[in-house]
Amino acid sequence: MLEKTTIARPYAEAAFEQAREEGELKSWSELMVTLTAVVRDKQMRLLLENPRVTSEQIMQIVTSIVSGSLSKTQSNFVRLLIEAERLLYAPEMAEQFEQQRLDVEGLANVDVISAYPLDDGQRQRIVEAMARKLDRKIELSESTNQELIGGVIIRNGDYVIDASVRGQLEELCNELT
Repeated sequence: MLEKTTIARPYAEAAFEQAREEGELKSWSELMVTLTAVVRDKQMRLLLENPRVTSEQIMQIVTSIVSGSLSKTQSNFVRLLIEAERLLYAPEMAEQFEQQRLDVEGLANVDVISAYPLDDGQRQRIVEAMARKLDRKIELSESTNQELIGGVIIRNGDYVIDASVRGQLEELCNELT
């Protein structure tokens, strides 16, 4: 069976091209996030995987969830996903769509995990350093994890900077053993 990202790619690319053509990247991005949430809901997933539930019933449910805010092309896209039995791949489509959106807009998502909440100065230094490193505007998302003891872990896709005390201790332990 094909890998999920491979199956999702043509749908994500088609959605992205349509969104660009319409000048509606934001609304399409929101649709992809909503579809991902629908698919990840346990009860919805059971419904989507139930062979007795028709495509039309699924379409009605999904449409009611997004509260009728779909454009005609978005509605057609959702219908296509349902009829082609590809709605379950929405998380992978959303990820690929978002990456294309970020590339076009010259942005990069940077996740920062710190032992304690960052102050404005720390946040600004991280944004400036990552903007220089990636040559893009930075969208920063933060979370805390006290298990890090101190410091931060900064992530952009596969690029990771582990400047946490826990990471340094693990590295020291590996060198000693």
